[in-house]
Amino acid sequence: MRDYPGDRVDLRSDTVTQPTRAMRDAMAIADVGDDVLGDDPTVIELQNRVAEMLGKEAALFVPSGTMSNAVAIKTHTRPGDEIVTHRKSHIYMYEAGGYAVLAGCSISLVEGEMGQMSPENVQKAIRKVAGSDSHYPECTLICVENTANVGGGSVYDQETLDAICEVAHSNDCRAHLDGARMFNAVVASGTDPARMVRDFDTISICLSKGLGAPVGSLLVGDSATISEAHRWRKMFGGGMRQAGMLAAAGLYALENNIDRLVEDHSRARRLAEAVNAMDAYSVDLDSVQSNMVYVDCSEGGAKALVENLSSMGVDVLDLEASTIRAVVHLHITDEDIDRAIVAFEAAQ
Repeated sequence: MRDYPGDRVDLRSDTVTQPTRAMRDAMAIADVGDDVLGDDPTVIELQNRVAEMLGKEAALFVPSGTMSNAVAIKTHTRPGDEIVTHRKSHIYMYEAGGYAVLAGCSISLVEGEMGQMSPENVQKAIRKVAGSDSHYPECTLICVENTANVGGGSVYDQETLDAICEVAHSNDCRAHLDGARMFNAVVASGTDPARMVRDFDTISICLSKGLGAPVGSLLVGDSATISEAHRWRKMFGGGMRQAGMLAAAGLYALENNIDRLVEDHSRARRLAEAVNAMDAYSVDLDSVQSNMVYVDCSEGGAKALVENLSSMGVDVLDLEASTIRAVVHLHITDEDIDRAIVAFEAAQ
């Protein structure tokens, strides 16, 4: 599906997706109200739809995934508490230290292959005030990311998710899932969404990545938690008025763009295998489980590779000095993958 202007192959992120004509039509005719006053019917429909899909009581529409995570952390913690997450998680690396600034929390970081935490390492990372002679902070929240972005888009197995939630709850902590790309994980694993998140207290899902909506995420959980989160959304400036036009895009995405994610995964795999076979690059094929391809190149050569690919009409991002990322999304066709493979070959 090539449904946006331009002749470039844009693999920088799945956030570059643009609303298709059918999605724009749905947005144009959406019923709207004032969401801050709680009477936008399309926002209400979206929130109810997502809560039902995930088997939870309530959901809250917010402008971004970063805000959804920030609101969740603020809702679950008090200043001086500590959260546990992976060292390469989005919450730690790419949310501007919001856990510290907005929630006043410290953070305990867990190592783990492919961006994933083990239940055992989560247990080791939890610190409690009790028994520490008041030296430790009080850990109250465990944050898991699925798919794991910097882990190559890897997907947690269900047993590990369940076990991490059990560790959290047995230590009087709550469990939050940063599910920005949760539906990629759902499609890749074949797991029902409600089953995947069954034991999590809150879940953040993003509509504006692989699902192709222009704006928006949702925080999902029990009614009391979401009611408290509503207050923090207001305080953080996330209240929107006639947001039904954006919510309509989200509804369209949920109805039309989940099952097709398998196409992105297949194309990402083909790109990964082709690039890995080239002498100048390496890809951890085990981590290519969804729509992302992390490519290791010559030492310090990532920026030059980005520039070389760009000169051939293929856009990627350099994330580290010797690593670039390519992300497949709904605007990328089989022909685009062919073109990207040729560009990587020429850029060696």
